[in-house]
Amino acid sequence: MKSISVKLSTIFFSVFMLIGCGSSDTPAPVNILFVGNSYTFARIAPALQYNAANIKDMTADFNTTDPTGGNSFPVGSGIPPSPCLTAGTGCFEPHPWGGVPGIFKAMTVQMGLDYNVSMSTRNAATLRGHFLNTANSKWDLRANIAKEKWDAVVLQGQSDEPLSPLKSKNGNPVSFKTYANLIEQYVHKGSGTTTTEADIFGGLANCTAALTATIPGPGLSSGSCTTSRVIPANPNANPNAKVFLMQTWARPDMVEAHKCTAADKNSMNGAPIVDATCSAGANGSATTGLNSLYYTGKPTTAENLKDMTTDMANVFYGLASSNSNFAGVVPVGNAFQTAVNANSVKSTGFYKADGTYDESGSQINLWWLDRTHASVYGSYLTALVTFGRITGMNPTALGAGEISAKDLGISADHAVMLQKVASQTLLSAGVELR
Repeated sequence: MKSISVKLSTIFFSVFMLIGCGSSDTPAPVNILFVGNSYTFARIAPALQYNAANIKDMTADFNTTDPTGGNSFPVGSGIPPSPCLTAGTGCFEPHPWGGVPGIFKAMTVQMGLDYNVSMSTRNAATLRGHFLNTANSKWDLRANIAKEKWDAVVLQGQSDEPLSPLKSKNGNPVSFKTYANLIEQYVHKGSGTTTTEADIFGGLANCTAALTATIPGPGLSSGSCTTSRVIPANPNANPNAKVFLMQTWARPDMVEAHKCTAADKNSMNGAPIVDATCSAGANGSATTGLNSLYYTGKPTTAENLKDMTTDMANVFYGLASSNSNFAGVVPVGNAFQTAVNANSVKSTGFYKADGTYDESGSQINLWWLDRTHASVYGSYLTALVTFGRITGMNPTALGAGEISAKDLGISADHAVMLQKVASQTLLSAGVELR
């Protein structure tokens, strides 16, 4: 992929973050918001709740009011060693969440930086869901974006949505790009309006056009397209905010053959168990019990992951290039692939011959048991890349004594290795590091 040089404005922003402005000797804290889903809040302990006391989990109150659609119901249970209160009801993602923002916050403190870190996330949320509150009307995710004046915003969408629908279950690049652009505009300009998605996509025909049409559409129903959407003005819009796109990683569950799984709602972490019906065929073949795969053209898992990473990177960097109001890309997916290419992490054999997950081997694994969410190592790498991209500081400066790695149970050697991977990835993308 062609390297993308950092714009001067981004460099100036990094300097501002360190020295502040005006005559005060104490620079103002940098106010940063992470918008995303379980890839951002990190899904599993100990990353899930790491440093939660020192960041703002803006959806914790929503979950207390109405946990529908989340995994932390009933509220207040599921924190080890306390079991779920109700058998068969998932409670494995209890708030408050720290996740990647919590790790990021710890890194900034260690380097003497002052960041106010907030997070607005929900399971499986798309950027459409964040902007239109389509997942649960009681979770006013859009209001979180407008609640404060942000200096920086990091957008992380649904994991495979940016990909072609021919290469992913949830592929919808038209919707992904559209709502990423709308959130960018909302952060920068904050204009309110009453509209429909038909208006947003340029007419009803465009709005209902299939994902695979000659001119692709978002594939929405007529009812969704004509529903009136009230978008209140953003009173805290900031034209100088830096809005970044977080490039997510390739997924082994889309590459290697394995049985369909579902989260075990009677477990403490929702670890995957075999789903012989493949959710009645929605996730694969109910006849064979095997999950659907999308990247299989190359002879090795590592090469197929690389193909998926390349497709993902092209979408993210293409979007950033087409809309200069984005500050750039946080190349987390490229960092995962950098580690895979170097054979520094597990890059094959994610599943046993019987189709269940395989955790054998001496190498660390960037992916959790479901082979889509990040492991603790993957969340740590995500935070490192984010730290370097946002602050402009080289992740290797954190060193072997980095506090969050120790807290998360990551050895000094592995922490240093992942710091080098993050640094190499950022430099390869043209990011200038101090």
